[in-house]
Formats: sequence, C-alpha cells, structure tokens
Amino acid sequence: MTAPPDRTDTPDWTVSRSRFLLFTGKGGVGKTTAAAATAVALADRGRRVLLVSTDPASNLGDVLGAPIGQKPSPVPGAPGLSALDIDPEAAAEAYREQVLEPLRGTIPDDELDAVREQLSGQCTVEVAAFDEFSELLGTPDSTAEFDHVVFDTAPTGHTLRLLSLPAAWSSYIAESPAGASCLGPLATLQDKEEMYTATVAALSDAATTSVVLVARPDAASLREAARAGQELHELGVDNQRLVLNGVLTTPDGSDPIAIALADRQQRAIDDLPEWLGTLESVRVPLVASDLCGVDQLRAMAAGTPSDTTDPGPVEPEPGFAEIDELVAEVATTGRGAVMVMGKGGVGKTTVAVAVALGLVELGHPVHLSTTDPAGRLDEVLGGRTPEGLTVSRIDPVEEVRRYTTEKLRAAGHLDAQQRALLEEDLRSPCTEEIAVFARFSQLLREARRGFVVVDTAPSGHTLLLLDRTGAYHHDAMRRSADAQGRVTTPLMRLQDPEQTKVVLVALPEATPVHEAADLQDDLRRAGIEPFGWVVNASLAASGTTDPLLRRRAALERRHLAHVRDDLATRSFLVPWSTDPADVDEKLQRLRRPPQDVGEER
Repeated sequence: MTAPPDRTDTPDWTVSRSRFLLFTGKGGVGKTTAAAATAVALADRGRRVLLVSTDPASNLGDVLGAPIGQKPSPVPGAPGLSALDIDPEAAAEAYREQVLEPLRGTIPDDELDAVREQLSGQCTVEVAAFDEFSELLGTPDSTAEFDHVVFDTAPTGHTLRLLSLPAAWSSYIAESPAGASCLGPLATLQDKEEMYTATVAALSDAATTSVVLVARPDAASLREAARAGQELHELGVDNQRLVLNGVLTTPDGSDPIAIALADRQQRAIDDLPEWLGTLESVRVPLVASDLCGVDQLRAMAAGTPSDTTDPGPVEPEPGFAEIDELVAEVATTGRGAVMVMGKGGVGKTTVAVAVALGLVELGHPVHLSTTDPAGRLDEVLGGRTPEGLTVSRIDPVEEVRRYTTEKLRAAGHLDAQQRALLEEDLRSPCTEEIAVFARFSQLLREARRGFVVVDTAPSGHTLLLLDRTGAYHHDAMRRSADAQGRVTTPLMRLQDPEQTKVVLVALPEATPVHEAADLQDDLRRAGIEPFGWVVNASLAASGTTDPLLRRRAALERRHLAHVRDDLATRSFLVPWSTDPADVDEKLQRLRRPPQDVGEER
C-alpha cells in the first residue's frame, strides 16, 4: 500500500488534453461536481466543451444552476460550454418496450411480467445508458463541433466486456433467455454493433480518452474506485487519474470531530488500494457549500478558499428519533428479521451492529450476519461478542462460485462464444444477490425463533426476478402437498411486517438519499414496505465546533427534511461519530431499565 505519487491541493482541471474525459466513482463522491468544474475550466480556456451526464441519479442541472435538457444547450455564464442530461431510466424503458412489444399477445401475461422484470435490473439501465453514450463517443459527427466531451459517469467494465462479445449480437440471446437474465435480447440493438465497436476502441485509445476515478478519502469509496480502475485497465483503458474529493485540509484543532475526521481521511489515503497508488492523483479540499452554479464551480477550479465563517451551533433537524428507539420498537415483537439495506459506504454495517447489540442489551438472543462482500462485522464489534449474540458471514465469492459452476455445468451444449456470453452475464450485478439467496433464506427461517439482523439483503428487483421466474415463491406453492395457507415462502416473510423489518440507511446528502429512495421504490414493487430510514453520520447531530463542518452541517437540513417528510414512515438519526466502530454511544439509553426509556420518550 502506498500513498499517491503526486499530490496537489489545487488541481489543474485543464491538464488533460484528451478529447474525451470520463468521470466515474461511487454515488455521492462528487463525480458531477468534478466533471462540471473541469468543463467550466476548459471552457474558460477558450475551448468548446460538451458536458454530458448519463448518471441515473444525475443532478447536473442543480450543479450548473441552469435547466439542462436532452439536447445540447449553452450553459449561461460559461461561454463555450454546452450541456446535455441523458436519462438512462427513460432509455431503459424505451429499450424494454422495444423488447416487449413483439411478445404482447403471443405469450401469457405472467410470462410477459417475468420478461419485464428480467429487464428491470441495473444491467438494463447500464446497457441503455451505454447506447446513448455511444451515440456521442462512437459517432464522430455527433460531437464534431466540440474540442472536448466531458462525461459524468463512465460505462462499467461489465457492460464493456458484454458488448465486446460476438455472441451478444447473435440470435442466441433471444432464443435462450437463461443466457441473458438481466440484459435481454441485445439482438434488438444489432444495427448499432458497429457504433459500439467504435466506442470500445475509442475508450482504449489513450490519446483520445482519459478516465478520472473520483473517490472520497474513505475506505469504501477508495475500494470501489480501485475496482473500477482495475476493471477498465483489464479492458485496455489505461489513461487514468485519481481525484480525492472532500479532503479536510485545515481541521479546527480544538474540535474532536474535525480532528477525528481528518485523521480518518489520512489513514485511508495512507492505505490506498494498490492500483490507486500507481496513479497520478490530486486532492480537492472539502468545501462548505453544495457548489451550485458556474461561479462556484469556477472558484473550485481556481482553488479559491470557501467561506469558513462560523455560523454557530447547528441543531439537528427535528422529528427524528434516535437509534435506541428503533431498537425498542423492533424488540416488541420478540422475534423476527431485521434487514439493513442501502448503497455501499453509508454505514449499513455499523447500523446493523448497533441494532443487534441493542436487542442483546434488552435481553434477546440475536444472530447477526452479513452478505456484504466488504462486511466488517468483526471490526465494528471491536472483538466483542457479548453473551446472546452469534455472528456469521455469508461469503458472496463462494456462493457466486458455486452458483456459476452449476449454471455452466447445465449449459454444456453451448459453443465457445455462447459460453463466454453466459460467463459474462453471470458477472452481472444481480448474480451475487441471486447466488446468496439460498443462504439468506435460511436466515429468514431462523427468525421464526429469535431475532436475526442481516447487513444487506436482496433488492426488490432480485426478489421479483426470482418470484416471477418460479424460482421459489410459486414453485413452493405448487409443490407443497398442503398449500392451503400453511406454506410461508421467503418472499411472504419479507412482505410481512410482523416477521421482517427492512431498515434503509442513507447519508444526509443528495445522492445517497436519492439512491435509497430508488431502493425503496424497488422494494415496494415487490410488496415490501420498509420499516423506516436511518440517516447516518449526521454532522448536524454531532456537536462539531469546526466552522467548516458547521457549514456542512447546515447543508444537511433540506436532505433530512426530505427523508422525514416525503420518504420515510419512521426516521432515525445517528450522529457522526469520532469512531465509526464504536456503537456504544448510540445505545446508551438502552442500558437503562426499559421503563425509563419509555418514560423519557
């Protein structure tokens, strides 16, 4: 593990001479802001620039401070800059309709529903976004008037590998849905094969394309950036740089919150994943604004310090309960499953551990488990396993290996090209959830006798995919010798709030809240209503005295209000902690007699 070979606190956003610049990274790391600042800086140098977002959670219009449509339009205040906001969800829906329309009236409705769900996963969105992306990168005439095209969100390695396979363009996919469980018949896009090939070639041309990996200085974000960078490297996309966004450079030495945050960031930077340690990198200081508008983006690109005026104490948004109250309400059922879900890096593991320890404090035996490949249960528990708590981990790598082996063994009749396509499909985002589902179902059965807390769970899309293809729900009902109300399938347990409580975790920021809201919609499609939301790592609730962090805390208010008023049936708030592995402070009130907790509330 090595520190970055190059460090600049004021990066030169115009240093790249590549015509195409692609920004990629986890949701909420600042991809859009970094891409927009680069585009503004290039335009200020007299270059003609097109800024394009293909991010499903895009907030490009907010960042630029101007309405952005689905055709290139000039950005006010930035001569030479035009912007385009592609909606990959709309593109995915159009793609689904292109596939489904010929099937209507030719197959039963339940089979049509299964095909639609098959095409409702993230893979389909990625392919649809890549289709729009390729129109710009793979068709030279479409962007001939611009010197640079800056993309907010690059295609994934999985999508690029899939579309590089010859079998992806054959009728095999249409004839064998098992070979493309998430992507559907790409033969419907067959007329674009030449354009896709040109796109992949342009991406691997270092003289034409640069990829900017954007990450926050925290372990989860850096792991994701390293994974994306290595995947692209394996595909020949080697012209990469790293942007470490949101570095607290001048913490208030009298504030323990600021000191702890700066120390935590530095440890993450010192322990960079190996791949990132080989890249040229820059650090962008944490700022006390949402960076909306061309003027603020220009100031960011110029390295102008943000306002550090101390706004005074920032009170937490009212109407949020504390996590001990979540635990107390869950405990009233005496048993059941608690599924802690959310995007990576929001603190799911910490919340899951807090809930499990809280239930143990109230005298309940608890089984705590994780299906997260980056799950850190031992680290968060700090080596403690109190009496009444058992801990396990479902290894996704092993489960995927077993699942993939079974699928490939059953596909012995395929030729080499078709087999390669199936192997790539089995690398899709949905495969891991499906592969671990059998083990996950065992945990749900355990919840009939006590509490089971699971760190991450299958998405609503995965559950519907399994259900509508007869993988467990209908199959169990059909095969049971006594199916008259006495068979309970995993989906039925998840849909029953008395048996399962789903807790969504988010950070008090725009992208994490948006992604959690999408996850909630996904679950509701499967008939699962989340029990509540936990907004984690709130600076507004931390008591920080650092002027910059107080200004950051004030920015949380609108996101917290959105969760409380528009999204959550129950909302809970966890302060930013000086030690993310220390859950004791979150459960102090549970250590009092239960009646005292009730009286205080």
